[in-house]
Amino acid sequence: MDLTAEIHAILTTIKAMNRCWTEGWNEKLFRQYIHPDAVAIVPTTSGRLEGQDAYVAGWRAFCEAAGIHEWRETDHKVRIYSGGKSAVVTYLFSITFVIGGQKQTMHGRDMFFLVKEGRKWLVVADQFSPEPVQS
Repeated sequence: MDLTAEIHAILTTIKAMNRCWTEGWNEKLFRQYIHPDAVAIVPTTSGRLEGQDAYVAGWRAFCEAAGIHEWRETDHKVRIYSGGKSAVVTYLFSITFVIGGQKQTMHGRDMFFLVKEGRKWLVVADQFSPEPVQS
């Protein structure tokens, strides 16, 4: 089975969702990519962000506090499961932003779990972390 078109659709979804917060906060559009029961684990918040509202609020808070100067995604990997109904996407990222007057660059990795509802892919789970410092 050729999954090229489905992989393209999944990566298009992830990249479009990321543009909603890296190229200026677009909450209405961002929300459309997030499942109502989404969950995220992020390094700056204890526990989990549970539900679409909490997930969106987490990204809104970052976008309101930080000025993003650069965002890059590389090395995307997509794995499709459950007969084309779910997928895992991983990639590496680099982000440069200013927060509290301090310019920072963070290198990290992101992992998303998506489900297909109708013809649309939605983010159900997200976990990102900074890349470990090399010794």
